[in-house]
Amino acid sequence: MYLLRENKTNAVKMLAVVLIVAGALGLVYGGFTYTKETHQTKIGPIELSVKDTETVNVPVWVGVAAMVAGAVFLFARK
Repeated sequence: MYLLRENKTNAVKMLAVVLIVAGALGLVYGGFTYTKETHQTKIGPIELSVKDTETVNVPVWVGVAAMVAGAVFLFARK
């Protein structure tokens, strides 16, 4: 029983650290970009593809909320 409780505690602490780091990165960078292929055509030996770059903005309140939730998980005692 003790081992199961210890594993749960470690998982919650890992989640807390991930939330804190993700929130800090969201505050520092304000968003992220990614590239996706939208169209691809192959006509004989000629191959055409279109790649679009998408930008996702992370609101400040989301970064702060993630850091606060991570701190609550990290310092909460059961």
